[in-house]
Amino acid sequence: RPQGKHSRGPGETCLRDLGEGVDASLPAPTSVLAVSVTVGGKQYLLGLYDTAGQEDYDRLRPLSYPMTDVFLICFSVVNPASFQNVKEEWVPELKEYAPNVPFLLIGTQIDLRDDPKTLARLNDMKEKPICVEQGQKLAKEIGACCYVECSALTQKGLKTVFDEAIIAILTPKKHTVKKRIGSRCINCCLIT
Repeated sequence: RPQGKHSRGPGETCLRDLGEGVDASLPAPTSVLAVSVTVGGKQYLLGLYDTAGQEDYDRLRPLSYPMTDVFLICFSVVNPASFQNVKEEWVPELKEYAPNVPFLLIGTQIDLRDDPKTLARLNDMKEKPICVEQGQKLAKEIGACCYVECSALTQKGLKTVFDEAIIAILTPKKHTVKKRIGSRCINCCLIT
């Protein structure tokens, strides 16, 4: 599958691989998944909206942003182009359409970081996987709440992604106070 500037990215794959609840027949630009997460002894229902990254949907994608409580900006750790898109495309879009909404930076496909075929492909392109330190540095630069890595294949880090999303919502920045948390149904938008 292509992983260029406007390709469907690693977030969709990560969430689709989570299992139940994804309607594969939903047309792009959005897929939806509900995930129940317990943080601090309280249960929350995350409504995850995976938005398409294709250029064709550039005008439609922001329509899903107004009721979003937190964004998960996803990139593949084995796709340097998707990492670059975070700073060049996704963060500017969020700052324009949802400047006061917290966001997390998520490195996906960490199971491929040591995969021989993946490393050979990257080596052929004179590239290498994105390391944890690069992700942490970018998260700080762009003002993300945190940097988290995960693998849908091994499930490593997935609970942490959702826990951190809830924490980002429950720990608002200085001047941004959200009142929509009462029902414990939280909307989360993936940018991939």
